[in-house]
Amino acid sequence: MGTAGDGGAGGGAAALRLPGLHGYAAEFSPYWPGRAACAAAQYYGIAGCGTLAVLEQKGAGIVLLRSYDWNDGLFDVTWSENNEHVLITSSGDGSLQVWDTAKPKGPLQVYKEHTQEAYSVDWSQTRGEQLVVSGSWDQTAKLWDPAVGKSLRTFKGHEGVIYSTIWSPHIPGCFASASGDHTLRVWDVKAPGVKLVIPAHEAEILSCDWCKYDEKLLVTGAVDCSLKGWDLRNVRQPVFVLLGHTYAIRRVKFSPFHATLLASCSYDFTVRFWDFSKPNPLLETVEHHTEFTCGLDLSLHNSGQVVDCAWDELVKIYTPSCLTGPV
Repeated sequence: MGTAGDGGAGGGAAALRLPGLHGYAAEFSPYWPGRAACAAAQYYGIAGCGTLAVLEQKGAGIVLLRSYDWNDGLFDVTWSENNEHVLITSSGDGSLQVWDTAKPKGPLQVYKEHTQEAYSVDWSQTRGEQLVVSGSWDQTAKLWDPAVGKSLRTFKGHEGVIYSTIWSPHIPGCFASASGDHTLRVWDVKAPGVKLVIPAHEAEILSCDWCKYDEKLLVTGAVDCSLKGWDLRNVRQPVFVLLGHTYAIRRVKFSPFHATLLASCSYDFTVRFWDFSKPNPLLETVEHHTEFTCGLDLSLHNSGQVVDCAWDELVKIYTPSCLTGPV
Protein backbone atom coordinates (compact mmCIF):
# COMPACT_ATOMS: atom_id res chain seq x y z
CA MET A 1 0.00 0.00 0.00
CA GLY A 2 1.88 3.03 -1.23
CA THR A 3 1.47 6.77 -1.00
CA ALA A 4 0.51 9.00 -3.86
CA GLY A 5 -0.45 12.58 -4.52
CA ASP A 6 -2.76 13.86 -7.19
CA GLY A 7 -4.02 17.18 -8.47
CA GLY A 8 -7.51 18.45 -8.02
CA ALA A 9 -9.26 19.95 -5.07
CA GLY A 10 -7.71 22.97 -3.41
CA GLY A 11 -4.27 22.56 -4.91
CA GLY A 12 -3.91 18.81 -4.61
CA ALA A 13 -5.18 15.83 -2.68
CA ALA A 14 -3.01 13.36 -0.84
CA ALA A 15 -4.12 9.83 -1.70
CA LEU A 16 -3.57 6.30 -0.40
CA ARG A 17 -4.61 3.21 -2.30
CA LEU A 18 -5.93 0.22 -0.35
CA PRO A 19 -5.61 -2.57 -2.94
CA GLY A 20 -8.63 -4.85 -3.14
CA LEU A 21 -10.52 -2.84 -0.51
CA HIS A 22 -13.57 -0.66 -0.99
CA GLY A 23 -13.88 2.24 1.44
CA TYR A 24 -17.09 2.57 3.45
CA ALA A 25 -16.24 5.16 6.12
CA ALA A 26 -13.45 7.62 6.89
CA GLU A 27 -13.09 9.53 10.15
CA PHE A 28 -10.47 12.00 11.36
CA SER A 29 -8.91 11.46 14.78
CA PRO A 30 -10.18 13.95 17.39
CA TYR A 31 -6.66 13.94 18.85
CA TRP A 32 -4.09 13.88 16.06
CA PRO A 33 -4.15 16.47 13.24
CA GLY A 34 -3.93 14.73 9.87
CA ARG A 35 -4.61 11.24 11.25
CA ALA A 36 -7.65 9.35 10.04
CA ALA A 37 -9.17 5.87 9.96
CA CYS A 38 -10.88 4.09 7.09
CA ALA A 39 -13.28 1.15 7.40
CA ALA A 40 -13.20 -0.95 4.24
CA ALA A 41 -14.45 -4.21 2.79
CA GLN A 42 -13.42 -6.67 0.11
CA TYR A 43 -15.69 -7.38 -2.86
CA TYR A 44 -17.75 -4.21 -2.35
CA GLY A 45 -18.93 -5.45 1.06
CA ILE A 46 -20.94 -8.30 -0.43
CA ALA A 47 -18.48 -11.01 0.62
CA GLY A 48 -14.97 -11.39 1.97
CA CYS A 49 -13.09 -9.72 4.78
CA GLY A 50 -12.75 -6.20 6.10
CA THR A 51 -9.86 -3.94 7.03
CA LEU A 52 -9.43 -1.01 9.40
CA ALA A 53 -6.69 1.25 8.01
CA VAL A 54 -5.20 3.94 10.26
CA LEU A 55 -3.37 6.55 8.21
CA GLU A 56 -1.73 9.94 8.44
CA GLN A 57 -0.99 12.73 6.03
CA LYS A 58 2.74 13.33 5.61
CA GLY A 59 3.63 16.14 3.26
CA ALA A 60 2.00 15.52 -0.10
CA GLY A 61 1.18 11.89 0.65
CA ILE A 62 -0.54 9.59 3.13
CA VAL A 63 1.25 6.87 5.10
CA LEU A 64 -0.37 3.75 6.49
CA LEU A 65 0.30 3.55 10.25
CA ARG A 66 -1.67 0.41 11.11
CA SER A 67 -3.83 -2.08 9.33
CA TYR A 68 -6.16 -4.55 11.04
CA ASP A 69 -8.17 -7.29 9.37
CA TRP A 70 -11.56 -8.69 10.33
CA ASN A 71 -13.35 -11.72 8.88
CA ASP A 72 -16.25 -9.69 7.50
CA GLY A 73 -16.61 -6.32 5.81
CA LEU A 74 -16.21 -3.21 7.96
CA PHE A 75 -18.88 -0.57 7.31
CA ASP A 76 -18.22 2.21 9.83
CA VAL A 77 -15.60 3.45 12.29
CA THR A 78 -15.55 5.84 15.23
CA TRP A 79 -12.68 7.13 17.37
CA SER A 80 -12.75 6.96 21.15
CA GLU A 81 -13.33 10.26 22.91
CA ASN A 82 -11.27 9.27 25.96
CA ASN A 83 -8.28 7.35 24.54
CA GLU A 84 -6.42 8.57 21.45
CA HIS A 85 -5.43 5.03 20.45
CA VAL A 86 -8.84 3.33 20.56
CA LEU A 87 -11.37 2.93 17.74
CA ILE A 88 -14.53 0.91 17.24
CA THR A 89 -15.67 -0.56 13.91
CA SER A 90 -18.97 -2.13 12.86
CA SER A 91 -19.16 -5.17 10.65
CA GLY A 92 -21.22 -7.19 8.22
CA ASP A 93 -21.45 -10.03 10.74
CA GLY A 94 -23.38 -7.78 13.14
CA SER A 95 -20.50 -7.29 15.56
CA LEU A 96 -18.57 -4.29 16.85
CA GLN A 97 -14.79 -4.50 17.23
CA VAL A 98 -12.65 -2.46 19.64
CA TRP A 99 -9.10 -1.75 18.39
CA ASP A 100 -6.04 -0.19 20.04
CA THR A 101 -3.55 1.37 17.64
CA ALA A 102 -0.82 1.11 20.29
CA LYS A 103 -0.99 -2.64 19.70
CA PRO A 104 0.00 -4.33 16.43
CA LYS A 105 -2.83 -6.87 16.58
CA GLY A 106 -6.45 -6.89 17.62
CA PRO A 107 -9.26 -6.55 18.27
CA LEU A 108 -9.22 -5.98 22.03
CA GLN A 109 -12.91 -6.85 22.30
CA VAL A 110 -15.81 -7.93 20.12
CA TYR A 111 -19.45 -7.13 20.88
CA LYS A 112 -21.77 -9.48 19.02
CA GLU A 113 -25.47 -8.83 19.51
CA HIS A 114 -26.92 -7.45 16.28
CA THR A 115 -28.42 -10.23 14.17
CA GLN A 116 -27.69 -8.58 10.82
CA GLU A 117 -25.12 -6.13 9.42
CA ALA A 118 -23.97 -3.47 11.89
CA TYR A 119 -23.87 -0.51 9.52
CA SER A 120 -23.11 2.40 11.83
CA VAL A 121 -21.25 3.15 15.04
CA ASP A 122 -20.67 6.45 16.86
CA TRP A 123 -18.92 7.44 20.10
CA SER A 124 -20.63 10.18 22.14
CA GLN A 125 -18.93 13.58 22.20
CA THR A 126 -20.62 15.13 25.23
CA ARG A 127 -18.51 15.31 28.39
CA GLY A 128 -19.16 13.15 31.40
CA GLU A 129 -20.24 9.98 29.60
CA GLN A 130 -18.56 7.43 27.39
CA LEU A 131 -21.33 5.88 25.33
CA VAL A 132 -21.38 4.23 21.92
CA VAL A 133 -24.43 3.77 19.71
CA SER A 134 -24.68 1.25 16.87
CA GLY A 135 -27.28 0.85 14.13
CA SER A 136 -28.07 -2.32 12.25
CA TRP A 137 -29.94 -3.85 9.37
CA ASP A 138 -31.81 -5.81 12.06
CA GLN A 139 -33.79 -2.54 12.49
CA THR A 140 -32.43 -1.86 16.00
CA ALA A 141 -30.01 0.60 17.53
CA LYS A 142 -27.99 -0.46 20.56
CA LEU A 143 -26.39 1.53 23.36
CA TRP A 144 -23.00 0.42 24.68
CA ASP A 145 -20.59 1.40 27.41
CA PRO A 146 -17.20 0.41 25.95
CA ALA A 147 -16.12 -0.83 29.39
CA VAL A 148 -19.07 -3.25 29.57
CA GLY A 149 -19.18 -6.39 27.47
CA LYS A 150 -22.89 -6.25 26.63
CA SER A 151 -25.30 -3.60 25.40
CA LEU A 152 -27.04 -1.37 27.93
CA ARG A 153 -30.20 -0.96 25.89
CA THR A 154 -31.79 -1.83 22.54
CA PHE A 155 -33.90 0.75 20.69
CA LYS A 156 -36.74 -0.63 18.58
CA GLY A 157 -39.22 1.18 16.37
CA HIS A 158 -37.70 1.53 12.92
CA GLU A 159 -39.53 -0.50 10.28
CA GLY A 160 -36.55 -0.74 7.94
CA VAL A 161 -32.80 -1.14 8.14
CA ILE A 162 -30.88 1.49 10.11
CA TYR A 163 -28.12 3.08 8.06
CA SER A 164 -26.91 5.85 10.37
CA THR A 165 -26.80 6.53 14.14
CA ILE A 166 -25.25 9.81 15.29
CA TRP A 167 -24.96 11.35 18.76
CA SER A 168 -25.98 14.92 19.36
CA PRO A 169 -22.81 16.96 20.06
CA HIS A 170 -24.85 19.17 22.42
CA ILE A 171 -27.47 17.13 24.28
CA PRO A 172 -26.16 14.32 26.53
CA GLY A 173 -27.73 10.93 25.86
CA CYS A 174 -29.48 12.04 22.68
CA PHE A 175 -28.91 10.45 19.26
CA ALA A 176 -30.52 10.42 15.83
CA SER A 177 -31.06 7.48 13.50
CA ALA A 178 -31.75 7.35 9.76
CA SER A 179 -33.45 4.39 8.14
CA GLY A 180 -34.69 2.65 5.06
CA ASP A 181 -38.20 3.22 6.44
CA HIS A 182 -37.92 6.85 5.19
CA THR A 183 -37.78 8.29 8.73
CA LEU A 184 -35.34 10.22 10.86
CA ARG A 185 -35.79 9.44 14.55
CA VAL A 186 -34.46 11.15 17.66
CA TRP A 187 -33.94 9.13 20.84
CA ASP A 188 -33.10 9.86 24.49
CA VAL A 189 -31.23 7.04 26.22
CA LYS A 190 -32.99 7.86 29.52
CA ALA A 191 -36.52 7.94 28.07
CA PRO A 192 -38.67 4.99 26.94
CA GLY A 193 -39.60 4.76 23.29
CA VAL A 194 -38.72 7.25 20.60
CA LYS A 195 -38.63 11.00 21.24
CA LEU A 196 -39.43 12.16 17.70
CA VAL A 197 -40.27 10.53 14.34
CA ILE A 198 -39.76 12.65 11.22
CA PRO A 199 -40.98 11.28 7.85
CA ALA A 200 -38.07 13.10 6.26
CA HIS A 201 -38.03 11.69 2.70
CA GLU A 202 -40.11 9.51 0.44
CA ALA A 203 -37.04 7.30 0.01
CA GLU A 204 -34.46 5.43 2.05
CA ILE A 205 -32.37 7.76 4.25
CA LEU A 206 -28.73 6.69 4.25
CA SER A 207 -27.20 9.40 6.43
CA CYS A 208 -27.86 12.11 9.01
CA ASP A 209 -25.83 14.57 11.05
CA TRP A 210 -26.28 17.23 13.73
CA CYS A 211 -25.32 20.85 13.25
CA LYS A 212 -22.36 21.73 15.47
CA TYR A 213 -23.71 25.25 16.16
CA ASP A 214 -27.47 24.73 16.54
CA GLU A 215 -28.60 21.89 18.80
CA LYS A 216 -32.05 21.79 17.14
CA LEU A 217 -30.81 21.37 13.55
CA LEU A 218 -30.20 18.07 11.73
CA VAL A 219 -29.56 17.18 8.11
CA THR A 220 -30.59 14.03 6.23
CA GLY A 221 -29.28 12.60 2.96
CA ALA A 222 -31.32 10.10 0.99
CA VAL A 223 -31.69 7.87 -2.04
CA ASP A 224 -33.87 10.61 -3.61
CA CYS A 225 -30.60 12.61 -4.17
CA SER A 226 -31.66 15.38 -1.77
CA LEU A 227 -30.32 16.79 1.46
CA LYS A 228 -32.88 18.21 3.88
CA GLY A 229 -32.45 20.30 7.01
CA TRP A 230 -34.75 19.74 9.98
CA ASP A 231 -35.46 22.07 12.89
CA LEU A 232 -36.61 19.84 15.74
CA ARG A 233 -38.96 22.58 17.01
CA ASN A 234 -41.06 22.32 13.84
CA VAL A 235 -40.61 19.26 11.66
CA ARG A 236 -43.60 19.70 9.34
CA GLN A 237 -41.37 21.18 6.64
CA PRO A 238 -37.61 21.07 6.09
CA VAL A 239 -35.80 24.36 6.74
CA PHE A 240 -33.67 23.76 3.64
CA VAL A 241 -33.52 21.36 0.69
CA LEU A 242 -30.27 20.98 -1.26
CA LEU A 243 -30.43 19.49 -4.76
CA GLY A 244 -27.58 18.64 -7.11
CA HIS A 245 -26.47 15.07 -6.53
CA THR A 246 -27.56 12.72 -9.29
CA TYR A 247 -27.52 9.44 -7.33
CA ALA A 248 -28.13 8.45 -3.70
CA ILE A 249 -26.41 10.50 -1.00
CA ARG A 250 -24.30 8.14 1.07
CA ARG A 251 -23.03 10.43 3.83
CA VAL A 252 -23.47 13.99 5.04
CA LYS A 253 -21.43 15.97 7.59
CA PHE A 254 -21.85 19.43 9.05
CA SER A 255 -18.72 21.58 9.28
CA PRO A 256 -17.09 21.93 12.71
CA PHE A 257 -16.03 25.49 11.80
CA HIS A 258 -18.97 27.05 9.91
CA ALA A 259 -22.55 26.99 11.18
CA THR A 260 -24.22 26.81 7.75
CA LEU A 261 -21.67 24.73 5.83
CA LEU A 262 -21.93 21.01 5.14
CA ALA A 263 -20.45 18.33 2.90
CA SER A 264 -22.02 15.30 1.24
CA CYS A 265 -20.78 12.36 -0.79
CA SER A 266 -22.73 10.18 -3.15
CA TYR A 267 -23.03 7.19 -5.41
CA ASP A 268 -22.63 9.77 -8.21
CA PHE A 269 -18.85 9.61 -7.35
CA THR A 270 -18.78 13.25 -6.15
CA VAL A 271 -18.27 15.13 -2.92
CA ARG A 272 -20.22 18.38 -2.72
CA PHE A 273 -19.86 21.34 -0.40
CA TRP A 274 -22.85 23.50 0.50
CA ASP A 275 -23.74 26.64 2.41
CA PHE A 276 -27.47 26.43 3.08
CA SER A 277 -27.64 30.14 4.00
CA LYS A 278 -26.74 31.25 0.46
CA PRO A 279 -29.19 31.72 -2.45
CA ASN A 280 -26.95 29.41 -4.51
CA PRO A 281 -25.98 26.91 -1.82
CA LEU A 282 -23.73 24.59 -3.85
CA LEU A 283 -20.20 25.91 -3.27
CA GLU A 284 -18.18 23.22 -5.02
CA THR A 285 -18.33 19.75 -6.55
CA VAL A 286 -15.21 17.60 -6.15
CA GLU A 287 -14.91 14.82 -8.72
CA HIS A 288 -11.80 12.84 -7.85
CA HIS A 289 -13.20 9.33 -7.40
CA THR A 290 -14.23 6.84 -10.06
CA GLU A 291 -16.61 4.75 -7.93
CA PHE A 292 -19.26 5.13 -5.20
CA THR A 293 -17.98 7.66 -2.66
CA CYS A 294 -19.05 6.43 0.78
CA GLY A 295 -16.87 7.88 3.52
CA LEU A 296 -16.48 11.55 4.43
CA ASP A 297 -15.31 13.63 7.37
CA LEU A 298 -14.20 17.18 8.13
CA SER A 299 -11.22 17.81 10.40
CA LEU A 300 -11.67 19.29 13.87
CA HIS A 301 -8.05 20.49 13.81
CA ASN A 302 -7.42 21.89 10.35
CA SER A 303 -10.19 24.17 9.11
CA GLY A 304 -11.30 23.07 5.64
CA GLN A 305 -9.46 19.74 5.62
CA VAL A 306 -11.51 16.80 4.36
CA VAL A 307 -10.99 13.03 4.24
CA ASP A 308 -13.03 10.80 1.94
CA CYS A 309 -12.98 7.25 0.64
CA ALA A 310 -14.64 5.36 -2.17
CA TRP A 311 -15.06 1.98 -3.77
CA ASP A 312 -12.19 2.85 -6.14
CA GLU A 313 -9.76 1.72 -3.34
CA LEU A 314 -8.66 5.31 -2.63
CA VAL A 315 -8.63 7.37 0.56
CA LYS A 316 -7.97 11.09 0.00
CA ILE A 317 -7.14 14.01 2.29
CA TYR A 318 -7.50 17.49 0.83
CA THR A 319 -8.83 21.00 1.27
CA PRO A 320 -11.44 21.93 -1.34
CA SER A 321 -10.86 25.33 -2.94
CA CYS A 322 -14.12 26.69 -1.47
CA LEU A 323 -12.68 26.18 2.03
CA THR A 324 -9.18 27.51 1.47
CA GLY A 325 -10.19 31.11 2.24
CA PRO A 326 -12.85 32.79 4.36
CA VAL A 327 -16.30 31.30 3.76
